[in-house]
Amino acid sequence: MDLPLIWAFILAFAVLAYVVLDGFDLGIGILFPFLKRHENRDTAMNTIAPFWDGNETWLVLGGGGLFAVFPLAYAIVMPALYAPIIAMLLALIFRGVAFEFRWKTVRWRGVWDLSFFVGSVVAAFAQGVSLGTIVQGIEVADRAYAGGNFDWLTPFSAATGVAVVIGYALLGATWIVMKTDGPLNRLAARYAIGLAIGTLVAVGLVSAWMPFLQPTFFSRWFAVPQILFVAPIPLLVALAAFSLFRALRDHVSNYRPFLSALAIFVLSFIGIGISFYPNILPPELTIWQAAAPDSSLVFLLVGAAVLIPTILAYTAYSYWVFRGKVVEGEGYHTHHH
Repeated sequence: MDLPLIWAFILAFAVLAYVVLDGFDLGIGILFPFLKRHENRDTAMNTIAPFWDGNETWLVLGGGGLFAVFPLAYAIVMPALYAPIIAMLLALIFRGVAFEFRWKTVRWRGVWDLSFFVGSVVAAFAQGVSLGTIVQGIEVADRAYAGGNFDWLTPFSAATGVAVVIGYALLGATWIVMKTDGPLNRLAARYAIGLAIGTLVAVGLVSAWMPFLQPTFFSRWFAVPQILFVAPIPLLVALAAFSLFRALRDHVSNYRPFLSALAIFVLSFIGIGISFYPNILPPELTIWQAAAPDSSLVFLLVGAAVLIPTILAYTAYSYWVFRGKVVEGEGYHTHHH
């Protein structure tokens, strides 16, 4: 059994689960100032109230798992990304506080709305910057980080940061379309069209830029036998985009816009995986070099085999219980006067 490879898949799954699940609720924070009426904001918040804190489970699993399973990768990545990761964690704390406090006050509601917005934008941007930094390559010497304090801030990482903010806002808008009715639903659908165009432009820009950052990426996407295997991914992204625009235009289904937007994210993630493999940190640190000893991996795998299905089960159950539309003035939170 190739344990490092199995663990690479588990951690990739945890990161994807985080991006997909926390993406839409960060997206709602990003859209917050644009939802016009504060009743709309209340309703939008109520659509994520039962889920938002559970979504962050996956962030803990991804970060903690990296530390336990690929200690060398963790030791190189963390010093390279201290600034964006600390910014992200502080932003997530701010967001969480705002989430609870904005219901308890009328006078300060504007302040907490702003905190919720800023926290969401900063967290999403920091995640995008972290991704961009890993993609562009981290300077390593003697199995340790060898770069400067600001290597994470480059035109490319700023572009990936903006791309993630736009993409999360798209997930948030399509989630609102799925979970609400009436004027808020139509407002979100209008935003979703613009955000979908923005997301596709951003994904296109980043994808076009990536092959020129590292020669391995270039050969992976453009060399002759490989191109046949990877060509379906851009085509599937185009298909998902088509499905998204059709669903938003025709109002045929409330679910299709959200699922189509998720498909774009999943495909982009697979594209990054194709570019990276077999490295965990391009250009040279492979999954196997970074892995902990097999004995540790087996020990951890036993725990993961129990915990991950449990987390998936209760997550699925909570989404099932709170399925359906959220009506204005009803929900998990209401204002107490």
